Amino acid sequence: MEKVAIVGSGNWGSAISIMIGTNAERLLHVESQVNMWVFEEEIQYKGETRKLSHVINQDHENVKYLPNIELPHNIHAEPDLEEACRDATLLIFVLPHQFLPSLLKKIRHVVDPSCRGVSLIKGLDFDKVSKKPVLISQSIEKMMSTDSNSPHPFSCGVLMGANVADEVAKGQICESTLASNFDPLNGIDMNERTRQVFDSPTFRVQHVKDVAGAEVSGALKNVVALGAGFIDGLDHLGGNTKAALLRVGLKEMISFCRTFFDGVREDTFLESCGMADLITTCYGGRNRKCAEAFTRRRTAQGNRDWEPQECEDLWKQVEEELLNGQKLQGTLTCKEVYMVLESRALLDSFPLIKAIYEISFKCKPVEDIVDGIIVNNSVCRSNL
Repeated sequence: MEKVAIVGSGNWGSAISIMIGTNAERLLHVESQVNMWVFEEEIQYKGETRKLSHVINQDHENVKYLPNIELPHNIHAEPDLEEACRDATLLIFVLPHQFLPSLLKKIRHVVDPSCRGVSLIKGLDFDKVSKKPVLISQSIEKMMSTDSNSPHPFSCGVLMGANVADEVAKGQICESTLASNFDPLNGIDMNERTRQVFDSPTFRVQHVKDVAGAEVSGALKNVVALGAGFIDGLDHLGGNTKAALLRVGLKEMISFCRTFFDGVREDTFLESCGMADLITTCYGGRNRKCAEAFTRRRTAQGNRDWEPQECEDLWKQVEEELLNGQKLQGTLTCKEVYMVLESRALLDSFPLIKAIYEISFKCKPVEDIVDGIIVNNSVCRSNL
């Protein structure tokens, strides 16, 4: 029997629990109860101070991160991390990746020996020594591997796609991409079995083997979405400029994948994890939303010179005011991608990413976002 545990219970974690919980009830090979690890918080609810996990278990609603949406009754909110993951055969990771190292140390000894994972985390890790990007799925595999000689070494895939959490939770039709290379177990296709845990009539999941292409796309599209938010915050720019930014952004995403990872397939970028996710994130999503607010607050103060620390503080302020406790991943990824490209003298080959970083953290004028698009076209012509 498959035992599924969800590690994380924010907006996206709660939304995906609807599909997972429903499928756990339906699929004969999956245990009905699905534990969802909840970082315990005390909240004000119906005039009382209550623990968030108690509210979820009693009212079947994550009133803080996904309000007004009923969760399946077989989703059990568990604040004890080890208990949430005990004997799990499938771990679903959906939380900011900076919290992973401390959590994985606690759970790797309590899961089933055949356990595997799927990451829904849209970001990248970076090796501080080699200055190379590292897939979060690979970091999870490394941290979860308690014994290199195990007959079932921990393997982790990813689920990426054009999946705005609130729309998924409301049952609006969308697609997603499962990228994984799980070995068969007792003659069972574990890639297909994993796909079945997520797939539903309104959440259509396709499987690919290109984990690197899918995962890096999921991280970099958040950086491009910052640029889209800059455009939205500059009222004199419109849809044509934004379309150009998406095209250039996709090219730089593909180029980054091919530069640092082997086996990346071009057709991966035509899946939901690629172009579709980029489009929906640049027209919705928290990174675009916060970047637009960042732009409007800067432009409201005229053309004065900003110091880098002021921009850092403004990002924190926007995050706190608009995200209700959620974290902004695009800014963190942008910093790390810039560091990698700078260490290899590759910034001039990625002018859009360079422009987004310099606007965000060097306080260059927001209007410079246009230069990132125009210079990219000049780079392309010089390479012909």
